[in-house]
Amino acid sequence: MNWHGEFIKLDDNRYKIPKEYKSGMLTDGIIYSSDELLNKIKDDQAPEQVANVAMLPGIVGNSLAMPDIHWGYGFPIGGVAAFDSENGIISPGGVGYDINCGVRLLRTDLTFNEIKPKIEELVRAMFTSVPSGVGSTGKIRIDEREVKHVLVEGANWALKHGYGWSNDIDHIEENGALAGADPEGLSKRVFERGRAQLGTLGAGNHFLEIQVVENIYDQDSAKILGIDQINQIVIMIHTGSRGLGYQICDESVRMLRPVTHKYGIAVPDQQLACAPIDSPEGKKYFAHMACAANYAWANRQCIMHWVRESFEKVLGKSAENLGLYLIYDVAHNIAKFEEYEVSGKIKKLCVHRKGATRAFPPGHPDIPSDYQAIGQPVLIPGDMGSYSYLLLGTDRALKETFGSTCHGAGRQLSRTKALERTKGRHIASELAARGIFVLSASSEVLREEVPEAYKNVDQVVDAVTRAGISRKIVRMRPVGVVKG
Repeated sequence: MNWHGEFIKLDDNRYKIPKEYKSGMLTDGIIYSSDELLNKIKDDQAPEQVANVAMLPGIVGNSLAMPDIHWGYGFPIGGVAAFDSENGIISPGGVGYDINCGVRLLRTDLTFNEIKPKIEELVRAMFTSVPSGVGSTGKIRIDEREVKHVLVEGANWALKHGYGWSNDIDHIEENGALAGADPEGLSKRVFERGRAQLGTLGAGNHFLEIQVVENIYDQDSAKILGIDQINQIVIMIHTGSRGLGYQICDESVRMLRPVTHKYGIAVPDQQLACAPIDSPEGKKYFAHMACAANYAWANRQCIMHWVRESFEKVLGKSAENLGLYLIYDVAHNIAKFEEYEVSGKIKKLCVHRKGATRAFPPGHPDIPSDYQAIGQPVLIPGDMGSYSYLLLGTDRALKETFGSTCHGAGRQLSRTKALERTKGRHIASELAARGIFVLSASSEVLREEVPEAYKNVDQVVDAVTRAGISRKIVRMRPVGVVKG
């Protein structure tokens, strides 16, 4: 169903839904886009969700959306909203079901020509080492007590158990563990799902990719990040908190639905179930959401360890000698407490980023010391047949979008429509003809994730860079893909 409202064009890359559009809106909605992408954004009701978010109590600034926006649960995917920590709300719909679905990027000392004959072998090694697919279970077996440690310690738990290198932690958002995580009150089902799925890729749009650096837009910044030549090989990992995160979100939504009415909060959509941030229920949701976020960081850490082992096995050299160092890891679905200047005062806000990436500028205290001069890395995956990008955060993002930018290409076809349109096609063969070797646990997933199901990632990235909320540094293309 198309959206039939009207936008006010502020400039070439910002479009406003004025608060007068709908009774109850407390602020404007702002969508970062381009004229071309805006036509696709109108294809569903995501702009209506931007307006709905603007009606939530305690919202600070505008209800924001990125150019990869599409319909989501409650909040749009690609949405950003900040709420006053004293009188605002927190909402599972503003984080999503796959809590801390995120991306990490490793650099290598390898070039494409060096590993071209080994691409298929490398992909098969990763496919074997990292369990993938719907309901997949991993090689790590832990009991409920140990799951609790994972939920509090995050990537640090993985390090303590031999998965990775100590300096990995410096290059993970929140150093791989969001403070405030508390597993108290989580259901048995959460722990059941968490015990079996640590170190698994899952299905859907999750992937492992061997990528080739094709363009470097800023040589100096790229070199600081460990990328210094065209045709250099990098590896991208995209996954989240698996069934554990889904279970936590599902239980939180059911817990908060009656609570919303209890506190007299009127919402235009039941999927916007929420609670005051400082209420017992709001604090409980944050503590449980943080648990899932930490599980996701531990999950990606374990997967990265096995990716390194796969390269060691196939290429016969240590990961250190191959230069498989972590550039950065970013979260895409999360709510976090951050400080911003509001009306001349520094205030603590709860920033919801759902299908959006943190994009802090140079000098920000929350980014690694070795990136202080250039800003926070931002990782933008494309679809399995198109480019991915490495961007950097900017001062303008901090001022306009609570330090946020896009997170990917953004779907333009539902999975059902993608399956309908690809009936009878062999996607792996189509990609192979383009020089991309793909392995997947399911041919149906490849059809659901077919490249045309997504917007043009180049257009999405151009929109945020022209708007000044990100800076383009490197563009990569896939040559080997493991799909969930």
